[in-house]
Amino acid sequence: MSQHNRIIGKIGEDIALQTALGKGYRLIERNVRTPFGEIDLILMQSDTLIFAEVKTRTGSRFGYPEEAVTQSKLSHMIHSAEHYLQQKNLSVPWRIDVVAVMVDLAGQEATDLQWMENVTA
Repeated sequence: MSQHNRIIGKIGEDIALQTALGKGYRLIERNVRTPFGEIDLILMQSDTLIFAEVKTRTGSRFGYPEEAVTQSKLSHMIHSAEHYLQQKNLSVPWRIDVVAVMVDLAGQEATDLQWMENVTA
């Protein structure tokens, strides 16, 4: 991944985190690496653990952010979540959310944000 893409990804994650905090979610961990991939944000909403995948784009030239979440990516996300739960010995309700963020790099702000809850249900 290029340095430019990392910067865009971090901006998107920051925006997603601020949105989550505004919804009353609590941050548990960020950028957790597992053998199956990285979990961008781990959040808590009431008694539910949320594993959030953040996809960020600056335009639609390469497709919309949510289009980057393929069936293969979903499978990796599920395995990552299960690994995390097992490692932490947690038995709580959980779900996987996808946060699709379109950003304006000049202002480093979201021009569009879609929060899709429980994408594996």
